[in-house]
Amino acid sequence: MSYPDPRGEIFIDPTAYADQERWHGVAAELRAQAPVLRVEQEGYTPFWAVTRYEDVFFVSRNNEQFLNTRNSVLGPDAQLELLNTLGIEPKTLIHMDGVEHHDHRGLANAWFRPRSVAQRQAGIDAIAEDFVAKFRDLGGNCDFAQEIAVPYTLRVIMSIFGVPEEDEPTMLRLTQGLFGAADPEYLGDLSDPFAMIVDTIGQFDDYFQALADERRAHPTDDLATVIANGQVGGCPMDHHATLWYFTIVATAGHDTTSFALSGGLEALLRHPDQVMALQADPGLIVNAVDEMIRWTSPVRHFLRYLTEPATLSGVEIPAGDRMLLSYPSANRDETIFDGPMEFSVSRPNANRLIAFGGGEHFCLGSTFARRELRTLLPKLFAAVETIELDGEPQWAQANFVGGVKHLPVAATFR
Repeated sequence: MSYPDPRGEIFIDPTAYADQERWHGVAAELRAQAPVLRVEQEGYTPFWAVTRYEDVFFVSRNNEQFLNTRNSVLGPDAQLELLNTLGIEPKTLIHMDGVEHHDHRGLANAWFRPRSVAQRQAGIDAIAEDFVAKFRDLGGNCDFAQEIAVPYTLRVIMSIFGVPEEDEPTMLRLTQGLFGAADPEYLGDLSDPFAMIVDTIGQFDDYFQALADERRAHPTDDLATVIANGQVGGCPMDHHATLWYFTIVATAGHDTTSFALSGGLEALLRHPDQVMALQADPGLIVNAVDEMIRWTSPVRHFLRYLTEPATLSGVEIPAGDRMLLSYPSANRDETIFDGPMEFSVSRPNANRLIAFGGGEHFCLGSTFARRELRTLLPKLFAAVETIELDGEPQWAQANFVGGVKHLPVAATFR
């Protein structure tokens, strides 16, 4: 079977996201001509691709009419069925709805409130300064994505989590195995992306089981202790729920942020005048970070399932069908953002970005993500005299979470 409309392949094929110019060109056509597109492909349950901002926003805010369910990430039907058969069906916050989601989210919610995140500013400052010093030690010539953005964002979330620094390479390898399985670069010795996912989940299970046992025996002031000893509805979380709680914090807590940082810096370096503007006025960083996240949209989609019929952009969708919310497309919607294909740190409504979702599933770590970028970039720009691209950036081949995976840069220092 082929796609009734071949443009639907941009939401399924991981390699499509590696060509951003083409991807956004097709998405712009869909917003204008078929904003709610039925996509059919052999091996996948059909879905509706939702590309306009207002539709994505409406669905995101209506959590009872549009459910996440256990299948909230697009994948081949056979893969999802096999995961269920193997007993490793994902059960994270993004796979829950209603009371179950509310109660599990409440377990760690206090750690991610703006006031709590602000109290960790000194620690984030210290980590950012370490990585600016590392950049200087590298002579300013490096793959910024892999040598600065990835380890910096990983260090921040692991310091909160309570994972020791010596275990960070393990966490990085496992994260790339889960989110990057479709990218040949991250497959390693395995040729099958699904085998990579299964192997990675097993290794996460082993690591986090040991960490949970340690925190139950010796509680400390970290997020791992909260999760390991957490109770939902007056009862301890079972092993399955605990594993997936650890996994979502460890992965989503840094992978998305590192892609926002590397992709945002790439956009800045293609506009040297905007780098100079940030150096001249560090106060612009708050708006600039929102523009960077709008521009990169590291989370490409989530699926929602209709509990009752709905009409979006004039298209009637029956109950029980599923929709793919396309955040990269919504963040380039011409009806919301003037000149959406232009990158501008002074964009007046950059804070309307929808990269963090909305409603009850609004990203738990959004405050941390913004603060990490707002902290590192001013320190970086204060340290360099010049900074520019030193080669062609590469984008990850991934249809769920992705962005710039290699960013060669060259800098001179003050």
